[in-house]
Amino acid sequence: MEFGALIKFYRTQRGITQAELSKGICSVPHLSKIENNSKEANEATLSLLLKRLNIDLGEMEEQEEEIKSLLKNLDHTINFFLRNEIEENYQKLVEIEQLIPFSKYIYIYELYKFRYLIFKGQVDEADSQRALLYKQKKNFSQHEDYLFRYYNAIFLMWKGQFQTADEILDTLHTENNKETTSGEFLYHRSLVKSSLEHSGHAIHFGKMALQLFMNQHNFIRILHTLMLLGINYTHSNIYEEAQECFQHLIRNAELLRKEKLLPQIYHNMGHLQFKMKNAKEALYYYEKSLALQPNKNQHYLVTLYAIGELHHSLKSFEKAKLCFQEVNLLSKELSVKKYRLLADFYLFLLASPVKAFKYLEAKVIPYFEEENEHSEDLTHFYKMLADYYNQKGMVNDAVKYLNKLI
Repeated sequence: MEFGALIKFYRTQRGITQAELSKGICSVPHLSKIENNSKEANEATLSLLLKRLNIDLGEMEEQEEEIKSLLKNLDHTINFFLRNEIEENYQKLVEIEQLIPFSKYIYIYELYKFRYLIFKGQVDEADSQRALLYKQKKNFSQHEDYLFRYYNAIFLMWKGQFQTADEILDTLHTENNKETTSGEFLYHRSLVKSSLEHSGHAIHFGKMALQLFMNQHNFIRILHTLMLLGINYTHSNIYEEAQECFQHLIRNAELLRKEKLLPQIYHNMGHLQFKMKNAKEALYYYEKSLALQPNKNQHYLVTLYAIGELHHSLKSFEKAKLCFQEVNLLSKELSVKKYRLLADFYLFLLASPVKAFKYLEAKVIPYFEEENEHSEDLTHFYKMLADYYNQKGMVNDAVKYLNKLI
């Protein structure tokens, strides 16, 4: 505990002058040096000064140990995704927040607060906390500097800046090899690689993270990692492993009563079945996913679009039309441009293929190419346009999109 700063804090808070506090204990200049941490006081002098301020030295030391313990617990509960315990630990830290600046854990606390705000999804607060930490980074220890850069990478991922986050994580791995072998770090490396559609790397880091989480019995993170692996196995056309991941997920999510995960699991299982050309199974899982989503949010929108696309492929055009009409309205309400464009395309396709393919070429494909993060969708639409122009006998245009496929 930084007792000099603590004494100064309580002395000024209580309106006591240095002369009043030091009288009979030490000289005013001596107290001034203690308060500014330019001179260490012996325990007897400290004890007398604290006693005059009605502060118990033993209690202060106990509180520093409590700060240390609460920070350790906060880190542990975030890593194990224990939501109730996270909140309980954080609130206990908030209750003694005025003492933390006088402890040796001030920067660790501020760093863990940043991680907590990211976990809670509090965008503006997390951004402000990041700015505060950036101003203090010159004072960080090596470990604190590592934590700041690592948490910043998580924050950037959360904001969709995957390439920058990936570069930070790669650099951290090179510089801090021992610190970056944790399950959490490997999970985030897998997550960012997945977001960049680097499925091979995502699978590699995901398998390493899974093994560590299994060794720790970190059940919730096991589910998250299985989800990542299932998605990337699907993307890589490794269907048997993908199906095994999702089957494990369904069983374990039900056992652990993680109902909030089930809609995402069912959706991804539906996508896998769609890629495997098992249309009925795909529809079954998509509809299970949709039924478990009470709120018409972006997740609902994605699943509804997938159902519409599936109905269209099965030539159930009326059902497809109803889905795409709802997708169109909801995407406007939620300001999700991607699905508004896709819904418009399919609604045009149901009414006028000529108009639809003009729209696809003029609006949809340029958007996807500019976003540079929907390679599977682009491949699908390049092929669709190549086939369309080939049927029309427009060979040059067909070749143009075949070349894009290559």
